[in-house]
Amino acid sequence: MIQTFNQHVVKQRNKSLILHAIKDSYPISRATLASETGLNKGTVSSLVSELLDEKIILESGPGISNGGRRPVMLLFHKTAGYAVGIDIGVNYILALLTDLEGDIVLEKRITINETAFDITLDHLTKVIDGLIKAAPPSTYGVVGIGIGVPGTISKTGQVLLAPNLGWKNVELKSIMEEMFRLPVIIQNEANAGAYGEKRFGAGQAYTNQVYISGGIGIGVGLILNNKLYLGQDGLSGELGHMTIQMDGPTCNCGNQGCWELYASERALLKMAEDAGISKESLTLEALIDLAEANDSKTTQLLSLLSRNLAIGLKNIITIFNPEQLIIGNRLASLRKWIADDLHKQLQSSKLTNPEAVPKIHFSELNIRSAALGVSAFSTEHFIKLHLQSQA
Repeated sequence: MIQTFNQHVVKQRNKSLILHAIKDSYPISRATLASETGLNKGTVSSLVSELLDEKIILESGPGISNGGRRPVMLLFHKTAGYAVGIDIGVNYILALLTDLEGDIVLEKRITINETAFDITLDHLTKVIDGLIKAAPPSTYGVVGIGIGVPGTISKTGQVLLAPNLGWKNVELKSIMEEMFRLPVIIQNEANAGAYGEKRFGAGQAYTNQVYISGGIGIGVGLILNNKLYLGQDGLSGELGHMTIQMDGPTCNCGNQGCWELYASERALLKMAEDAGISKESLTLEALIDLAEANDSKTTQLLSLLSRNLAIGLKNIITIFNPEQLIIGNRLASLRKWIADDLHKQLQSSKLTNPEAVPKIHFSELNIRSAALGVSAFSTEHFIKLHLQSQA
């Protein structure tokens, strides 16, 4: 019998339902799958057999019986393949190899001193090639590459503008796909960080959240109604470039008085330099050491940074009214010195009921939020394509 289009679509949907139920709740029995998905036992048995043949799920030993024979349990085969997740920063590249469930298998971080595209591309190529070669043997191998970039990304994956990298209209996706012959997903770094925290970190229990990626610049990722919000053209989240000082200095983006000029890692380092804080190498880590030693100049600067950060956060609260704010990336390491001050600043707003101020959390994934986020995009893309091709 020739399978109709509708039959094909229904089968694909049912197979996806079963696989995601296993992925979300394993170990799980066929009987429980039928109960949770609402599918009949024959359909479940048939589609589970297909997934076992495709080695995307596994059988384990018998589970607990409620009477009668103990059921064989089903597992998601998380090491059937691997994904590469990359976070490109202004002065670093963080690269991860994860399994299909997002567990980190390998991690590589390199410092970069020049952001010119050809130089960054050379670093990228080497680090990705190294991770692919180091991936453990598996059924599907490396299934995709995800790259987070601090800039505006079109829906087709073109880097339209990354002001802090000096990139404009860069076809990174097509270059990477031609080079590695793998599916490549390019996403704004803050959007990727928001998704990473939603999937694996501080945002798992929240429906509406705003992730603030504080590094050399500031990016913002929005999770609204449990979904990543990208805007009409995929360009949302560049709130680091909202104006908070009309006559302020000119930003790399061309505007004046952008939030990131006052509340980013780069802003803090400039304030430290202007304040005459002398260290052989003036870095965020050096300032943290001074703060740990209760250096008064440094703690005063951190207090100023938190006030500047709160200005942008108040705007975000006024616009989006989120349940949760997550401070991520490099600024998350300043939690000890800025958390209480931030909370007081946000509570002081006359526009907001103090009880309605969102939860302020700091990244649980440290600097890995974006790399884990784009890795998750890649594994989800692989699973989607796999189900489409096998149904």
